[in-house]
Amino acid sequence: MFALGVVHRTVNRPSTADVEALSKFGVSTLHEAMGRVGLMRPYLRPVYRGARLCGPAVTVLLQPGDNWMLHVAAEQVRPGDVVVAACTTESEDGFFGELLATSLRAQGARGLVIDGGCRDVAELEAMDFPVFSRAVNAKGTVKATLGSVNVPVVCANAPVRPGDVVAADADGVVVVPAERAAEVAEAAARREANEEGKRQRFAAGELGLDMYAMREPLREAGLRYLD
Repeated sequence: MFALGVVHRTVNRPSTADVEALSKFGVSTLHEAMGRVGLMRPYLRPVYRGARLCGPAVTVLLQPGDNWMLHVAAEQVRPGDVVVAACTTESEDGFFGELLATSLRAQGARGLVIDGGCRDVAELEAMDFPVFSRAVNAKGTVKATLGSVNVPVVCANAPVRPGDVVAADADGVVVVPAERAAEVAEAAARREANEEGKRQRFAAGELGLDMYAMREPLREAGLRYLD
């Protein structure tokens, strides 16, 4: 059971080298490399085209309509971190905008993933501060109710612990457990190398039916060709 009103100052982050290795790969590749796990719900979308991020998580548990804890979290950010904000219940209020982005960037944050609303989209795009959010919503919030910082959270159905690596791009958001960072980066590299070989074969005209030996299983399943 989570506690409210708690800020954990110690975060066990993976090595910078492992995070940078993961950052070279897209969300789909990382998801597949982990065994098709770790995805957040697809309603989390980039607030502007081309946004992407990858870094260790500083987690935030928000109360609906209240962004107080995002200001608290800013103090815990270290260069390269991604702020990951969940809420105690569903809320699409505009928790985050240009001013908080300016604050987080000054602390070295690479971006924000939030299961809630975001506003000031034009300004965020102009400053190229990546945000992946549940909604774009101009509705403001208050600063009145305690949540927590750097506690395990569930963000868009995905468990996230402080220090886990969060990557996001146009395909979605994925969470890589901190202790698996190096392993997943290596598996992703192998997967990309394998896909490059397939890409060249497809480009040369080979069909997936033959590359993946699908013809016999399709025949056994009852597929018929009629002229």
